[in-house]
Amino acid sequence: MALYLRRAGHRVTVFERFEEPKPVGSGLILQPTGLTVLADLGLLDDILALGSRIDRLHGADATTGRTVLDVRYDAQRGRRFGLAVHRAALFGVLFRAAQREAVTIETGVEIETAETGERASLIRSDGRRAGPFDLVVDASGSRSKLRQCAGNAGAPRPLTYGAFWASLGWRGDGFDEHALLQRYDRASVMIGVLPIGRPEPGAEKMAAFFWSLKPADADAVRARGLGAWKERVVRLWPRSEAFTSQIDSFDQLSLARYGHHTMRRPIGRRLAVIGDAAHSTSPQLGQGANMALLDAAALSHALARTDSVEAALEAYAAARRWHVRVFQALSLAFTPFYQSDSVALPFIRDRLVATVAKIPPAPQFLASMVAGTVIDPFRRIGLAEARWPDRFGG
Repeated sequence: MALYLRRAGHRVTVFERFEEPKPVGSGLILQPTGLTVLADLGLLDDILALGSRIDRLHGADATTGRTVLDVRYDAQRGRRFGLAVHRAALFGVLFRAAQREAVTIETGVEIETAETGERASLIRSDGRRAGPFDLVVDASGSRSKLRQCAGNAGAPRPLTYGAFWASLGWRGDGFDEHALLQRYDRASVMIGVLPIGRPEPGAEKMAAFFWSLKPADADAVRARGLGAWKERVVRLWPRSEAFTSQIDSFDQLSLARYGHHTMRRPIGRRLAVIGDAAHSTSPQLGQGANMALLDAAALSHALARTDSVEAALEAYAAARRWHVRVFQALSLAFTPFYQSDSVALPFIRDRLVATVAKIPPAPQFLASMVAGTVIDPFRRIGLAEARWPDRFGG
């Protein structure tokens, strides 16, 4: 967002609560939507050099080996693919670009609230004011305090299931470097391996390894011991020992908690809310970072096309309304099939859904759902979907 605004000639200040800007988390998939925004920023080659191209998502029942999920990007035209990246890679590409553009970044600043009127001011945790500004952009994530200033924030609903995540060295034996692979035990257990390329140039290739569980059960899992947990993982998916063998302590595992929340209107007076602050959900469809990138593109293009901040905010909200709502609804609907205590839903998933998914137009729909293009997000923003370089197509 800061890059877009800075390049448009605006004076921009980023307030960061960490003393030193740094990434948090493991891996994610940049879909064609997010890659298109990075291409618009001129950063596509930088991120392609670090990530791992993903051509399909494949999941199987841990007991029977039956294929439960098989989504291929090439089911649709356009030579689409996903790009799995370490969060550090995405952070690094964007942060280095912001530094090149001399974006002002103030670190160690906790923002408590905003006061909006003819202009906007930010109130810091130490009571000091920052501003005034013509526009405040809240990109502070799912636990945002600022979105309350929009007047229609709503309350996030915690989801029952989260996950243990770890970033580990890539081990290719028996694993496809161009696929997200998962194993399921009903809907209560999901194990995943995602190749995520390199966190920075010259580093070793890595994988994101994850195990779904209820955050409420995490302490009990830890109490039973690392050996017991690893034994259960390997029993369900023997090949995963290539990754569990790299884990020597629960300290290597980050516990992710998920919630579902969608703002009706991600705007207020002199305030725009983007990313997880405006809409958060489970990572089941892999859309979070991509939706945030689309928000940034939509807001920046709205500011460029309109003659006032107020008009730009309305244009931004309109441009993102239906794409956000549709994918939030899809994520909410699909998540219980893969992360829940239900017995019926995984039974339906394994037998009915897996069969129907092979019959056209289901493969095309699933591909567009994963790619983030069930509803075209580009037309209302004013972007054209990126044309991928020949070396990454076909």
